[in-house]
Amino acid sequence: MSMKNSELFQRARNLMPGGVSSPVRAFKAVGGEPIIISRAEGSRIWDVEGKEYIDFLMSWGPLILGHSHPKVVEAIQQQAQKGLSYGLTNEHEITLAELVVSAMPSVEMVRFVSSGTEATMSAIRLARGYTGRKYVVKFEGCYHGHADSLLVSAGSGVATLGIPGTPGVPEEVASLTFVVPYNDLESLEEVFKKYGEEIACVIVEPVAGNMGVVLPKPGFLEGIRNITRRYGALVICDEVITNFRLSKGGAQALLGRDPDITCMGKIIGGGMPLGAYGGSKEIMTKVAPEGPIYQAGTLSGNPLSMVAGIATLTELFALDPYQRLEELTKRLTSGIGEILSRKGIPHRINHIASMFTVFFTEEEVYDYRSAKRSNLELFAKFFRALLREGVLIPPSQFEAWFLSTAHTEEDIDLALEKIERAVSSL
Repeated sequence: MSMKNSELFQRARNLMPGGVSSPVRAFKAVGGEPIIISRAEGSRIWDVEGKEYIDFLMSWGPLILGHSHPKVVEAIQQQAQKGLSYGLTNEHEITLAELVVSAMPSVEMVRFVSSGTEATMSAIRLARGYTGRKYVVKFEGCYHGHADSLLVSAGSGVATLGIPGTPGVPEEVASLTFVVPYNDLESLEEVFKKYGEEIACVIVEPVAGNMGVVLPKPGFLEGIRNITRRYGALVICDEVITNFRLSKGGAQALLGRDPDITCMGKIIGGGMPLGAYGGSKEIMTKVAPEGPIYQAGTLSGNPLSMVAGIATLTELFALDPYQRLEELTKRLTSGIGEILSRKGIPHRINHIASMFTVFFTEEEVYDYRSAKRSNLELFAKFFRALLREGVLIPPSQFEAWFLSTAHTEEDIDLALEKIERAVSSL
């Protein structure tokens, strides 16, 4: 007898805040009952009631090879026989580090952690320790995980729930972070004119993914680089979403940038918990035990995560699927655009490589304020109609849809048929 989504969710709510381990999964922004997942394979995911969905959430981005890719699963199974955690260095860390360093242009040395949040948190500490300065600059609507100093105007789940910063972050901590609109170099220049000598770093998503997909305007990333160089501050490139998603070398290879520190996550772990931060030898040798800046973790370099990452990146680099993924993504986005236009629904679709967002707004979306003009009520209806048809997308207007190598042209065409039906019911 299979359980119902609603029954299980009631049990969950008694045991976990909101019934979830991460807020957006509660579907509060879109209404309706959340689904509870039982399994997934390739481009498909099934809930506990046995309903099948074409998946464009892809676990929020890590699964560029699709769900339970045979090579990744096999690597994890083989390693599991040999132990789940050692608490000491294992050979797989070295292999994965070599893969990362060979692919990411600005990374000469890397430190593995267990999540994207840990990566950004550690990168901020490293930037402060390296420069001896205290202030951090971030961009409005960019989400860099949930560490205290970064949960200021953070988009994503915080945007979805409309929490002002968040209770629990002391004002003293929040006041060390300056927030500037994305794509706005003038405002950045202003902040540096005032506090430049005390600013440790600017942290930026090279392509924003957590106010929905927002692309950098030409010259924006270059401008950040120039301003920080003038004042002796560092640039932290948060590639947790974009590493190995936009190209083999991430956004920095595609967009031609050279950050001081790069944060990685999602795809690097192939579906297992994994994050990393890296940069030049000069900066990374300041990290303990080689240098004085402390950061540690019992499960860092976990062998299961390492082998999943190695299997994912090895397969990805062999396939080099980026052009095909982009073509598939264009097939989907142009199809959705046509369906919405025929129905007379105002929309903007921002896309790059295999990630995109459908914004329900008439205006161009280039920063957090323009993203927030979207019609959230209409998005919620759209989401629920798609879910009924068996198409899973992120349960928030301010997130990215993702494609994987498991998605086929048939999947895209079938999804478009379902989306057409869903939209005609709106």
